[in-house]
Amino acid sequence: MLTRYLLPVLAVVAFSFAMIQMTKAQQQPPPVNPPVDPGKSPFGKQVAGAGIVEPETENISVGTHVPGVVRAVHVRVNDRVTPGAPLFELDDRQMAAELAVRQSMRDSAAAQLAKLEAMPRREELPPLEAKVEEAKANVEDKVRLFERAKREIDTGVGSGETFDTRRMGVDVAKAQLRRVEAELDLTRAGAWKFDTAVARATLTQAQAQVDQTKTELERLRVAAPRIRKPGADRSREPIPSSDLLELRVLQVNVRPGEYVGATPGQAIIVLGTVGRLHVRVDIDENDIARFKPGVGGTATPRGEPGTRLPLSFVRVEPYVIPKKSLTGGNTERVDTRVLQVIYAIDVPNPTLYVGQQLDVSLDAGG
Repeated sequence: MLTRYLLPVLAVVAFSFAMIQMTKAQQQPPPVNPPVDPGKSPFGKQVAGAGIVEPETENISVGTHVPGVVRAVHVRVNDRVTPGAPLFELDDRQMAAELAVRQSMRDSAAAQLAKLEAMPRREELPPLEAKVEEAKANVEDKVRLFERAKREIDTGVGSGETFDTRRMGVDVAKAQLRRVEAELDLTRAGAWKFDTAVARATLTQAQAQVDQTKTELERLRVAAPRIRKPGADRSREPIPSSDLLELRVLQVNVRPGEYVGATPGQAIIVLGTVGRLHVRVDIDENDIARFKPGVGGTATPRGEPGTRLPLSFVRVEPYVIPKKSLTGGNTERVDTRVLQVIYAIDVPNPTLYVGQQLDVSLDAGG
């Protein structure tokens, strides 16, 4: 009895549930409003692009000349730095020790050159002069003995052997006199010019090695670059301090004790000027034909559709590059190339940050 009435009831209930679900599935879902309304362009015809906020000087990625361990970091984010101010430095103990060695070698070479240029030494002359006088006296003594031996031979009382010995003694004494006189003349003449030239070249080489080591030490201390202000006279050298830009630290990616390498493109510290911000706009290669250099535009920050920032044209970078700045859109192409155009934000002190993404609309009505 239970089965006879329960099964038909369950079939009716299941059929009713299926019909209700099919009816709901065929209904159109209500429209869903986006979390944030997209920005609207004020232009009838426009060229749209994604823009990235950057400093007027662009982002300056400061690296290092040589790899090493960071000894000290002298700046923090948002610090203002003047041109030439120290940013960070690497461990320099090895180079400092090498500099001390090379400085001692330079001092030794300088002392050797000074010694040669100061010759003859005043204290060396009297002993040599005394030797000359001694040799002269010895010659006179040998001559007297030789003359006596000659008279003895003439009178027939002397021996020939004595005569020959004393004659040779005279020759030896005269040779000794010539030797000590030559030594005296050599000492009085001072250093040989070629010895002096060699010593001077050695000193020059030692000084060059000292300078080289100092340069290597300076490369271990990274300082803020010297950048001219826009519109400054680029022919003035050296650059006057009034023509240099003050920079701000935007990012610090290193800490004391870390190892850094000389990898190209590695941004250890990022600098830039944030007085007047620029926007780097990527224009798709399909829209390049509709873009006209010099046209105005507006920028809208992401999440603020009601904010429009006026833009003024600065320049076009005439090199089409692969697209790198992605917006995250589902329909965005990543296999395209873009033309980068620089615009200035004509609003003083806008509430924007370097690296922030903007929706840019450029006037294409002309």
